[in-house]
Amino acid sequence: MLQAYKKTPQPSTTSKSTLLSSTTRKSQHGHTTPPKPGEELHVTFIDKEGAEHTFEASAGDNLMDIAQAEDLEMEGACGGSCACSTCHLIVESSEHYDAMPEPSDDENDMLDLAFGLTETSRLGCQVKMAKEIDGVRVRLPSMTRNMQAGDFSGGKKKEG
Repeated sequence: MLQAYKKTPQPSTTSKSTLLSSTTRKSQHGHTTPPKPGEELHVTFIDKEGAEHTFEASAGDNLMDIAQAEDLEMEGACGGSCACSTCHLIVESSEHYDAMPEPSDDENDMLDLAFGLTETSRLGCQVKMAKEIDGVRVRLPSMTRNMQAGDFSGGKKKEG
């Protein structure tokens, strides 16, 4: 999906370069489906400042797309292909964590790169909303590490 960008000049005291800022509507971020009446599922994100944001979601929508659709600060550098850890989140309750499908080997490999890894850490791009996790509460970590699988080759960091 193409995004519209608007050039906004920076104050002349800092530089003469331009800053690109997104002018897209919230509904254009992420790839979510509005829930049908009576089929709404609920997810609460706790942001880096501790504020809680509760949203309605549809079954099958992943947590990264929901967060991005609602303009929460979740990067998703790899676009949801499970090749980075920038959509790392922490599931608040072990009951909801246990109700989720087990993480794949690929997800576990990427979680090993995540900042602030916990026993209930998951990648938002890999967790799909379902009735079993309705009401799930997830915390966004205070930081993320933007290390993608392509940054490494044979255990050695690629030179760029």
